[in-house]
Amino acid sequence: MSTAPSTSPTSGSAPAGGPPSDEAPQRPAAPAPSPGRWATLRPLVLRLHFYAGVLVAPFLLVAAVTGFLYAGSFQAEKFVYADEMTVSAVGDAKLPISEQVAAAREAHPEGTVAAVRPSPEADATTRVLLSGVKGVDADHTLAVFVDPYTAKVRGALEQYGSTGALPLRTWIDELHRDLHLGETGRLYSEFAASWLGVIALGGLVLWFSRRRALRKLRGTSGRRRTLGRHGVVGAWAAAGFLFLSATGLTWSTYAGANIDELRTSLGQATPSVTATAGGDHAGHGASASAGDAQHGVGLDKVLAAARSEGLGDPVEMVPPADASSAYVVRQIQRSWPEKQDAVAVDPNTGEVTDVLRFADYPLLAKLTRWGIDLHTGSLFGLVNQIALMFLALSLILLIVWGYRMWWQRGRGSAFGRPIPRGAWQQVPPQILLPCVAVVAVVGYFVPLLGIPLAAFIAVDVVLGEVDHRRGRARTSRADA
Repeated sequence: MSTAPSTSPTSGSAPAGGPPSDEAPQRPAAPAPSPGRWATLRPLVLRLHFYAGVLVAPFLLVAAVTGFLYAGSFQAEKFVYADEMTVSAVGDAKLPISEQVAAAREAHPEGTVAAVRPSPEADATTRVLLSGVKGVDADHTLAVFVDPYTAKVRGALEQYGSTGALPLRTWIDELHRDLHLGETGRLYSEFAASWLGVIALGGLVLWFSRRRALRKLRGTSGRRRTLGRHGVVGAWAAAGFLFLSATGLTWSTYAGANIDELRTSLGQATPSVTATAGGDHAGHGASASAGDAQHGVGLDKVLAAARSEGLGDPVEMVPPADASSAYVVRQIQRSWPEKQDAVAVDPNTGEVTDVLRFADYPLLAKLTRWGIDLHTGSLFGLVNQIALMFLALSLILLIVWGYRMWWQRGRGSAFGRPIPRGAWQQVPPQILLPCVAVVAVVGYFVPLLGIPLAAFIAVDVVLGEVDHRRGRARTSRADA
């Protein structure tokens, strides 16, 4: 790297305006100030942020657009399926659950009852969930909507997931999660989630390092103005992006499995209620009517037993899986404050055999539950969903501005002039080696971050070596 010539007087030089003098004070030239630690690290962060942004941005753009649509689908679902989800008139008293299930089974005798969700509000219908129905995906159920006051069936729709997503929200959810490509398509969303946090963190570091300079960019035009907008919006949204990245990985294919394994090893796995029937008569009446879920004492007594343990609406009742199993009744409210208690009820006696309180969950299990529900827009309802839509819109704008800056950077020469390579060579070993160790550990647990990063570094090193050799060859020819 070239340096500016020193202006300090040295031996053999004269003071300004005079001839050389042996009596002039001889002072050694002041050494060039060594760059600070951040000055050596910043080009590397800038190069990583630039290339990761350019290469990963298309995946993030898809995730942002589909995430925006998903956040709005909760409210859209209420309008599209209002006839099925609500009753035409609120009656004086709700009918027993057993009568509502019988009405659903009469209208839809196919399949078996997988679960029952009693009407949680005065104007809400009861959902009877049927599995094994022809034409319904194996991991979905057919939700039969029953008026709890008249037992009239108001419709049937395919349902997916613990949040009870109906066809519209399910379609958008699967588009966001895997582009409707199944397990293979899930790699796209995991790749985007893996890199979102890295890009956001790198951008935040760059913004703080130049925040004074960025303030001066206001009112300017061209690339500087785009950079100012990109930096300010990115800084405000960075915390949200880091959160979405971390929570999105918790149920991803590879990183999610590593996270689950780590939580299990730390004793922080999500617990489950023990669904084993007790007593000497276990299983004697459990298989009486497998198709309509009226096992043993029946749904009404089971629900009453759950209510006695403090399980308020909304709840889901799951019939025994076999002759030795118990009913499971669990709360399914994902909005704050969450209701996630669960009980097991013996189908022969109607007695509660096990109780699991959400308050007793391990800390990491609670944080995982809250994180996922906040990520999906359930935890704080409409406010949560609006915040997610703003985050998604911010990411879309950042990507557009990022590509615009790339174009503006190369305007007049090649499109998208890249950041020069070799920045890592300027980083002191005492900083570079710990950074490499951290990246290696994170890359192990988040493979769709670690593997692409290693591939990028390998390709970059090879291309750098090729350019270096070409440069040497051109120099040799010029000297010849």
